[in-house]
Amino acid sequence: MPEMPAVRVDHVGIAVESIEEAEGLLFALGCEKIHEERSEYGSFTWATYVLGGASRLELIAPEPGSDSFLTEFLERNGPGLHHVTLEVADLDAAAEALESSGVTVVDRAEFDHWTEAFLPPSNPTGALFQLMEYHDGYAETRTAGEALFVDGEPL
Repeated sequence: MPEMPAVRVDHVGIAVESIEEAEGLLFALGCEKIHEERSEYGSFTWATYVLGGASRLELIAPEPGSDSFLTEFLERNGPGLHHVTLEVADLDAAAEALESSGVTVVDRAEFDHWTEAFLPPSNPTGALFQLMEYHDGYAETRTAGEALFVDGEPL
């Protein structure tokens, strides 16, 4: 059976109607906002918050008037936990190890500076897991830079 490569929790993604309205709670909890960006790959904005040394939370909100996976999620469920992102050192090896254990891996996609795939919420936990492998250039293309990585650097 293939071995699972290094993996760690990168962040927890929370779907909200408005980042500005929701982030007050994160600030009250002691979070520091390090990044906000409109996705070039979908109709949403995401913001990253650091809590302590290695904890990361992400708020994701649909663009006003958009019709996307996020607007459908919010209509069905309201605001709340959307996904847990696990950073993996090697996405191909992780997918192979998971699939050999009978875990379904779907929606693999490669972008300029990262690769991702998902474990659908039909798994026994009921949670949507995003598997993410960072590539060179990810930090350099964002204002928060290496602060976006747990402990300041990718696996």
